[in-house]
Amino acid sequence: MKRNLFPIVLILSLFVTFLSCSSKSTKRPRKPVSSLTIKPNNTQFTYGDKVDVNVKTKLRDGEIKNIKVYYQNRLLKESNELDFVIENVELDALGLTTLKVDAEKTDGLKNTRTKALTVLSDIKPKQLTYQVINTYPHLKTSYTQGLEYYKGYLYEGTGETGHSKLLKIDIKTGKPLQTFDMDDKYFGEGITILNNKIYQITYHAQKGFVYDLESFAVIDSFTYKSEQGWGLTNDGTHLIMSDGTNVLTWLNPEDFSIVKTIQVANDRGTMNVLNELEYIDGIIYANIYTTDFIVKIDASTGKVLEEINLKGLIDMYHKPEDRIDVLNGIAYDKENNKMYVTGKLFPRLFEVKFIEKN
Repeated sequence: MKRNLFPIVLILSLFVTFLSCSSKSTKRPRKPVSSLTIKPNNTQFTYGDKVDVNVKTKLRDGEIKNIKVYYQNRLLKESNELDFVIENVELDALGLTTLKVDAEKTDGLKNTRTKALTVLSDIKPKQLTYQVINTYPHLKTSYTQGLEYYKGYLYEGTGETGHSKLLKIDIKTGKPLQTFDMDDKYFGEGITILNNKIYQITYHAQKGFVYDLESFAVIDSFTYKSEQGWGLTNDGTHLIMSDGTNVLTWLNPEDFSIVKTIQVANDRGTMNVLNELEYIDGIIYANIYTTDFIVKIDASTGKVLEEINLKGLIDMYHKPEDRIDVLNGIAYDKENNKMYVTGKLFPRLFEVKFIEKN
């Protein structure tokens, strides 16, 4: 009889052991949870505004190792306090900016929280118009994406899949002196000349090309992270690229790594669809795609300094049957202080002077 009870006792013992084990705590260590609040509690600010940042961190278990607070990836403060305030943080970057807090416990568990702030320019842009000084022929078949003046000649990059080209042009006649046809799979975009090389980017391919200035031979190619390529210029050291947003990206011309980015904004909002670019003495001129406007941008901050309205520029210079598109193309002759503009499929190139509105 006792032997018959043994299996039952064994089963009961195992059952009790199982219940005992299952009743033990299975809770895992928790991550720290931080919150960010700012005063004044707005979502839109002006460049130069100052805010107070309050950081509060909750712990369910364990001890805090450190809490780091960043503004635009710049460290503002490191602390092990669970509740503290950082006073008078100056908002000195335009566009969509971020505050970030990284909290880490002594057991290695980490957590991150971010807060987005939109910062607009503190400058009200001057409103300018234009005066036509001269006009020259321009190929009506050129879907202008990049334009640059260099040592007496105009260089142009054109777009549209299957029709994209690189051209060296006689300004007075508008006739190409040299032409390179891109592979049909590429949609050509902006161009710029630096160190006796021509750089050209493409629309969706995330690929650019480097040409020998004299022969137009392709001597290199490169890739970039932006999903789209739009405008291209240079500051004498780095390439500067637009990508259809309000962001301008500086690239190293040797390895094409990102040097820095800035966002462009005026006092009313961020300035998106930045297209063809021209750098002149610390200022970047940019076409605003599908509009008649060129904006003048401070290259160090991204602030729009002037807005130039070229409405009506092409009106008296084309025939009704001409398939003209939008304004695009800015080139500067530094030696003679001349500014040239044109547009996609425009029959004329314009030498213009930008003047203040009456």
